[in-house]
Amino acid sequence: MTAAEIAALLEQQFGSRIKSKNLEAIDPFVVVDAADLLEACRFLREDNRLHFDILNCISGVDYLEPDPKKAPKAGFDPHMEVVYHLSSFLHRHRFVVKVILPRWKDNKPGELPEVPSVTSMWPAANWHEREVYDLSGVWFTGHPELTRILLADDWVGHPLRKDYEYPLEYHGIRGR
Repeated sequence: MTAAEIAALLEQQFGSRIKSKNLEAIDPFVVVDAADLLEACRFLREDNRLHFDILNCISGVDYLEPDPKKAPKAGFDPHMEVVYHLSSFLHRHRFVVKVILPRWKDNKPGELPEVPSVTSMWPAANWHEREVYDLSGVWFTGHPELTRILLADDWVGHPLRKDYEYPLEYHGIRGR
């Protein structure tokens, strides 16, 4: 099935809840709201025409231009994206679903944006979501054990955020 056919099925099923799409991208995708993510993923996994049984990866992307002089020309408002790469072993097709989130929940710096966990559909999401939480600072509601996976439990912040300030030292160990 082509990306256009997959997107058409999603639009038929969800209508205006498909916020946007780009079928010309290297990895064609649709965008859904966080509130619609679980239902869209369940459809992608359970519909026999689609059967997306493999979650390849989840990525967190920070869209922020930290340089105030460059920000007006960046072409986007600051936000976070959570990107889900899916595959069907049976049908041998791939597709991407994105969720666009504010950088901070309720625009309160330090309050992590939230998206529902997909671990109930794809158990591999357990580690992927923990990595995105750890490095990008996105909270996955309903995750069975959302704890850091790469950094120490007492690490402060999320290093893949573009406004992250690297500590000068950690437990007495000096950096750079």
